[in-house]
Amino acid sequence: MSVAGGSVGSTMTSTTDPLTLAGCDDPATVLAFARVQRQVEDDAARQVTIAATKWASMHSGASLVGPADGWHETCLPLGGEGCPEVAEFAVTEFAAALGKSTQAGRRYLSHAVEGFYRLTRCWTRLEAGQLQAWRLGFIAERTLCLSPEAAAFVDRHVAPVAHRIGPVQLARLIEEAIARFDPDQTEAERQAAADARRVDVRLGDLTMAGTVYVEGEVDLADALDLEAALAAGAEQQRRLGSTESLDVRRSIALGELARGERPLDLDTTPTSQRTRQVVLHVHLCEGALLGAGGLARLQEATGPVTAEQVRSWCGNPDTHIKVQPVIDLGEHLHVDSYEAGQRLKNQVDLRDVTRVFPYCTRKAHRCDHDHRVDHDDGNPTGGPTCSCNIAALCRGHHRAKTTGGWTYLTVEPGVFLWRSPPGYQYLRDHTGTLDVTPDPERLRLAHDFTAHFGATDPEP
Repeated sequence: MSVAGGSVGSTMTSTTDPLTLAGCDDPATVLAFARVQRQVEDDAARQVTIAATKWASMHSGASLVGPADGWHETCLPLGGEGCPEVAEFAVTEFAAALGKSTQAGRRYLSHAVEGFYRLTRCWTRLEAGQLQAWRLGFIAERTLCLSPEAAAFVDRHVAPVAHRIGPVQLARLIEEAIARFDPDQTEAERQAAADARRVDVRLGDLTMAGTVYVEGEVDLADALDLEAALAAGAEQQRRLGSTESLDVRRSIALGELARGERPLDLDTTPTSQRTRQVVLHVHLCEGALLGAGGLARLQEATGPVTAEQVRSWCGNPDTHIKVQPVIDLGEHLHVDSYEAGQRLKNQVDLRDVTRVFPYCTRKAHRCDHDHRVDHDDGNPTGGPTCSCNIAALCRGHHRAKTTGGWTYLTVEPGVFLWRSPPGYQYLRDHTGTLDVTPDPERLRLAHDFTAHFGATDPEP
């Protein structure tokens, strides 16, 4: 095993002498100092990871001496299937040098070896300075148990977005890899999960305030029904004049459900005749449509589910199925009002997946739908209410954009370029966030060039 240990370049360089925190006397320089030091930390972590694989290569099973009598050194498997074993005491020595326990050092080396041997595309990006070491470790930890084919699938699909992908998206991708390459295990796990459903009412843990803790694991369709019932019950209490918080009203609604109470229920249909109406936005792969198994993705929950699970929900004789028109995410929708219609909101939520502020990973539904260019009914130059001018934002991030100095441009529908008050820039799309703040050294050279030749200073 040979490892290229070339230097990893920083994406941010200093234009002056190394900045010290003592010399930071305003918020902008403090923030700049923190960003530079974080980059130094990332670069150092990459080099340690590269060194770990080089250390492992120097201590393969061939380096062992002494009989296999249980007292002398043995080999330890590091990484997933197909990775080489490493001498046991070499792991102990490396861990101690990094100030880690032997167990923690073994895990660290396993992540590095897994990355070098089985996540080759991600490793190439690490060596090029395009991927942080902790992100490679995060990916490697979740591929250790996969077959070589499944690990290669994750590597192939993750590598292009590994520098920005979030933990939830990565977990979904790994679950998809397992389902694709080991469908029998996936189906067995689905059935085992169904058998594990439960609801616990901890009567033995009564508090002095007279409350008890309730928790459970239920089928998604049942969970959606329960969520709808709690939301409706809490809203009914509010309309009746309750001044309790939403959380308290939801807890009261659960008690009402347990007693069979339905305040202000205008639906006269007998309970026994009511059908389940679960609204699921389901995205099926081709194999699932052809009846060959496969996966489905739901807007209402994170993580993929098997197509067989969707069939079990829809096949329930008490379930009413309503097929909604497919929303074309590429269609340009426009309404002549400030308020976005439900179809436009649904399109934006499905397109953006999560709320689009940098590094925000909350689901797009149930959020604010911001006009990038402010809408003004009385001003013909106001922004339209349409697909290209609407984005999903949390209320707090919406406020930061409206009154806090944050701005953004729509590069194309679903892709946004944000600018913070100090001028840092972030590119945001459905795969995550990328810091695209221009390199200060490049800007300095451009400034010197334009100053010398009298051209207009470039826009950062």
